[in-house]
Amino acid sequence: MDLGVESREKTRAMVVELSKKVKKIGEDDPRRIAHSFKVGLALTLVSVFYYVTPLFDGFGVSSMWAVLTVVVIMEYTVGGTLSKGLNRAIATLVGGALGVAAHQIAVLCGEKGEPILLGLFVFILAAAATFSRFIPEIKARYDYGVTIFILTFSLVAVSSYRVDELMQLALQRVSTIVVGVATCLCTSIFVFPVWAGEDLHKLVAADLEKLANFLEGLSTEYFAEKGEVENLESKSFLQVYTSVLNSKPTEDSLMSLARWEPGHGRFWFRHPWKQYLRIGALSRQCASSMDALATYITASPKFKPSTDPDLHLKIRKTCQEMSSESAKALKELSASIRAMTVPSSASRHASTVVATVRKLEDVLSEGKATSDVLHSATIASLLTQLVVRAREIAGSVEELARLAHFKRLDPIHEVRVKP
Repeated sequence: MDLGVESREKTRAMVVELSKKVKKIGEDDPRRIAHSFKVGLALTLVSVFYYVTPLFDGFGVSSMWAVLTVVVIMEYTVGGTLSKGLNRAIATLVGGALGVAAHQIAVLCGEKGEPILLGLFVFILAAAATFSRFIPEIKARYDYGVTIFILTFSLVAVSSYRVDELMQLALQRVSTIVVGVATCLCTSIFVFPVWAGEDLHKLVAADLEKLANFLEGLSTEYFAEKGEVENLESKSFLQVYTSVLNSKPTEDSLMSLARWEPGHGRFWFRHPWKQYLRIGALSRQCASSMDALATYITASPKFKPSTDPDLHLKIRKTCQEMSSESAKALKELSASIRAMTVPSSASRHASTVVATVRKLEDVLSEGKATSDVLHSATIASLLTQLVVRAREIAGSVEELARLAHFKRLDPIHEVRVKP
């Protein structure tokens, strides 16, 4: 084959592959496309300060700081943009003001003492600000602001030794950065906003539904009367919980951004975002119990032939009831979070599970310590740990409903969960 033809075929294949990848990214979350247009819109708007002569005469070459600000602080979510925008604006204002103040004080020391005092100020403030970044509370919310403060103060303080019109330069830079921040905030909030808090809310609800699907799969496919199946590894319900195990970084990130966001839609100011992290932590503990149970039943997928068929049937039926009721409770909790209504029937399902656990303990105490009974008892014990976690989740969701003032519906208007 001709080398030119082969090269064109490879190029074409790469273009097709890239097109498919871009299409998939857009289909997975169409908001990504909207965000790309929002960044382009914000940059176009601040560019006006450079293109329009009257505006350029007022701001000068400092107009480019507005463009740089948009590029640096425009984030995917409203919370991310607010966090970086407010950090940058306040840090620039404070750093610029202290830089000018340092210059005014250093001037009093004369021509020889001025650079020494300026260097001392830069050293002290830069060292102190850098150390503050190791404080966990500042690191979590204000790390970017501290970095911008160090940058702004150092630039203003050092340049003040050579620049004559320092105040004008500082005002121009601060004002253009404020313009850039304001443009980003308006674009992020009013043009197809993406709220981190809403994403966190949906993520926690979706995770509970995944846990419910695992328990529902146990009830209908493993503990059911005809549930002794081969190739359990291929069953989708045994892997549905795995994404929950790795959800902590996403939840932490969304929560820290959600705290910056103003009240919007169903989420008012000072919404209890930390409670979502507690629910997420309990969900991961429940998913860990599911992982242990899934590993065990995958290694020995069938209930072993029992020397006591009646006992074997009792254990199977009890386990099926436990998993079924827990699945219903978790699905009801997930639906209530999505609709922001007080869960009404979840506590009833949880109480049924507790009664079933006691029944299971009585059933197990009746059997002899044979290998098949020990096998069933192990599965029952792992399942018991799992449903206990599910009950703790129910309590945490009820606490969220109380803190966030979820609506309390009449029985005829209760959120219905798909069977």
